[in-house]
Amino acid sequence: MSATETSISLPAELLPKDGRFGSGPSKVREEAIAAFFEVAPTYLGTSHRQNTVKNHVSRLRSGLSSLFQLPADWEIILGNGGTTLFWDAASFGLINSSSQHLAFGEFSSKFATVVHNAPHLEEPEIIKSEAGTCPSASASNVDTYALTHNETSTGVSAKLNRPAEEGLVLVDATSAAGAISWNPSEVDCYYFAPQKALASDGGLWLAACSPAALERIEQLSSGDRWAPAGLDLGIALSNSRQEQTYNTPSLATIFLAAEMVEWINNSGGLSWAEQRCSQSSGIIYQWATDRSFTQPFVANPDERSPVVCTIDFDGVDADTISAVLRNNGIVDTESYRKLGRNQLRLATFPSAEPADVEALCACIDFIVEALS
Repeated sequence: MSATETSISLPAELLPKDGRFGSGPSKVREEAIAAFFEVAPTYLGTSHRQNTVKNHVSRLRSGLSSLFQLPADWEIILGNGGTTLFWDAASFGLINSSSQHLAFGEFSSKFATVVHNAPHLEEPEIIKSEAGTCPSASASNVDTYALTHNETSTGVSAKLNRPAEEGLVLVDATSAAGAISWNPSEVDCYYFAPQKALASDGGLWLAACSPAALERIEQLSSGDRWAPAGLDLGIALSNSRQEQTYNTPSLATIFLAAEMVEWINNSGGLSWAEQRCSQSSGIIYQWATDRSFTQPFVANPDERSPVVCTIDFDGVDADTISAVLRNNGIVDTESYRKLGRNQLRLATFPSAEPADVEALCACIDFIVEALS
C-alpha cells in the first residue's frame, strides 16, 4: 500500500452524506445526539437511582418490550458491561450444569470458551462450522442451548429454532437486536449490547427473558452457587425491576438506546427495521455479485446477514480500499481483524440510509478504477 494509492480523492458528489459504516460501534443518528445534548445539562452527573435517570431506563425497557412484541410475562433486564460480561454472568446465573454451543465465528465461539473454563460447569458440547457458514443445533440432554442470531465477524445470520422441548435457549443478539425479526416462542433469553443495531454506545448489556429464564436466574441466584456481585443476574434482575442497574451505568448509552428504540417503533417497528436493513444489504450483495472483482463471502444467500455484509475482493487489495475510504471520511469498512481475508465488512444497521449505501458502492467502484 503506497502513499500515492491511499491519496486518491473521491469526488464530492459521490460521497455519502454520512460515512459511518462500522460493524463495531455503529452510526449514531444525529437526531439522537441532538436530543441527548438537550437533556445533558440536567441528566449527566445525576444519580442513577433517581427518576431523572430511572425514567429513561423505564423508557428503554418498555420500548424494547414493544419492539420485540414480548409476551406480558417476559421482562427486560440490564446490567453494566457488554456481551462479554453477560457471558460470564450467564455462566453463573443461567446455565445449570451443561450447555450446547454453536460456534461459527469469533463471537459465537467466545461463550463456549467461557463455559469450558468455568470450574463449576460441565464441558460444553460445541457444534462448529467453517467461517461463512452456519451450523444447526441438535437435541441433547443439556439444560442450556447457546445460539447466535448474527455472527458479526463473518456476516452470517442464523435462524432461531428451539432445538428441544427441554432446556433454556440463550441467544447472543448483539448485532441483530433491533434489526432482525425473531419469535419469542423459540427463545428464552435474547441478550445483546446496544452499540450496533440500536445505534448507542458501549458499557451496557440488555436481555429479554422468558418466565423460564427468570425462574432459572432466581433459582441459581438464591442457591449455593457463588457469583461475584457484578455478575449476579439475580441482583441485575432485582435492580432492573426498580428501573436501575447495580452500579452507575453509562447514562449516554441508556439515553441513546432509548432514542433509537423509540425511533424504530415510531417508524413501523421491527419489521420496518428489518426491511430497511434488507434493502441496504441487498444493494451491497447485488453490487458485489455484479462485479468481476468481488463476491459475497457467505455463499448461501439465505445465511447472508442483513446488517453485516462481508465482501471478498479479487485482484485488488481491500485494505487499500479501506484506507482510501477512511482518508475521504468513510470509516470502519475494514474486514474483521482475525478473519484474515481480503475483504471489506460493511454495516447496514437501521441507522444507515440506503442512499448512503448506494453512494458507498459507487465510491468503491471509483477507487478500484483508480487503482487499475
